[in-house]
Amino acid sequence: MSYQQASEFDRVPEQLLERARSFQAAILCDVAGRRGTMHSRIRGLHPKMTVCGPAFTVEVRPGDNLMFHVALAVAKPGDVIVVDGKNDQTCALFGDLMVTQAAAAKLGGFVVDAASRDTESLAQGDFPVFAAGLNPCGPTKGLPGRMSIPVSVGGVSVSPGDLIVGDVDGVVVIPRLEVEAVLEVAAKKVAAEKQRIEEIEEGILVSPWLNDALKQAGLAAL
Repeated sequence: MSYQQASEFDRVPEQLLERARSFQAAILCDVAGRRGTMHSRIRGLHPKMTVCGPAFTVEVRPGDNLMFHVALAVAKPGDVIVVDGKNDQTCALFGDLMVTQAAAAKLGGFVVDAASRDTESLAQGDFPVFAAGLNPCGPTKGLPGRMSIPVSVGGVSVSPGDLIVGDVDGVVVIPRLEVEAVLEVAAKKVAAEKQRIEEIEEGILVSPWLNDALKQAGLAAL
């Protein structure tokens, strides 16, 4: 399979991406079975960074970013490059140059289970960067890697085209074929939470489900 062929896979449709952008990662995780969230070591370089797009998956050997560069060259606009970097933090897999290239290519962001560098400028920029750590040391560029395959990033399985949503709370992965159903339930959860907030503001402080939960646990009701 050629490098260009590796960029040809089914992605989350744009109309679903538009809907997904309105939800917090926490909401999507809750309605997706409270699973699919990456380890908290993978976080945005700035609290206001958000990412939403289809995954372009990459696997590299620890400390080497050769295949990351290939993915950067062939990924399509909107793609979020998701890198299984083995949680190696002995050097950075990317910095200013690669982010500048990604922004010029109109990619959707980076989610990397490894370290980054050039933190001050990247944290102040508009391109979404989520990484597992920081290190000023640069990587090597000489070891083979793989693209557009299922990978494990932050303890979560990610397949090409899956939905990636990240914000200050972290990153959640929604399997591509489940996205539409998850968004339907997410809208209902947002409405229910809005109603509950209104009840709290009106003085109804005890959640309606609490006494039933206490009973099921064999405990006395409030």
